[in-house]
Amino acid sequence: MSSRLRFLFSLAAAIAAASLLAAALRRRAPPSGLAARLVPAPMAAAAARNRSFVLWLHGLGDSGPANEPIRNFFSAPEFRLTKWAFPSAPNSPVSCNHGAVMPSWFDIHELPMSSGSPQDDSGVLKAVENVHAMIDKEVADGIPPENIFVCGFSQGGALTLASVLLYPKTLGGGAVFSGWVPFGSSVTERISPEARKTPILWSHGIADNVVLFEAGQAGPPFLQNAGFSCEFKAYPGLGHSISKEELYSLESWIKNHLKASQEKEN
Repeated sequence: MSSRLRFLFSLAAAIAAASLLAAALRRRAPPSGLAARLVPAPMAAAAARNRSFVLWLHGLGDSGPANEPIRNFFSAPEFRLTKWAFPSAPNSPVSCNHGAVMPSWFDIHELPMSSGSPQDDSGVLKAVENVHAMIDKEVADGIPPENIFVCGFSQGGALTLASVLLYPKTLGGGAVFSGWVPFGSSVTERISPEARKTPILWSHGIADNVVLFEAGQAGPPFLQNAGFSCEFKAYPGLGHSISKEELYSLESWIKNHLKASQEKEN
């Protein structure tokens, strides 16, 4: 046998051996996806408890992507497993702007907004259904409701309040910035006992001339009568905007509630 033939026989034998080895390894390997299912249940449950979700709702005429830089203020380790969402409101005609079409969660009849301004109850409740669908999706994906926080500015703050109050389960919290109570007291009849355990953070600039400070001040008494706890913070000199100080305060507030939730689970 020539050296060339011996080489070819050796090469064929090596290929055959490699094929047999690969087949053996495939037989020993777990089925696709099994490795993930073999993670010990306590470890998987602990990982789920550490996940959180923050939903940010923008103000009238704004957009979700324009608000995404807000997440840069949340750099603490507690937010390592946090999922963020910045949805955009649908384009709708807005009464206070002479029917102009713009991103709006619901209709606004007049600005500046005061504690006695008329409200679009039906539009608010429809928008609440959409927010609840976003929350339900995250709960279905394994994030505990008590690790879910809804936050919003101006019109988004009003929708935040409505969404948290009417969600049937206890959430991690709702944070309202320069918002208002977007419906009448009759809606409180629809609030569940579990929802009343959700904490509320309310921040408002004293110099706000779009959503008047009085509209913000009307929030805590409304919430107290509805059975909620509310931490109200007034910011002197702040107009209709959100400040770095407010965002750092929000970071601390969410961190504290996440820790409390995890300690309760442990």
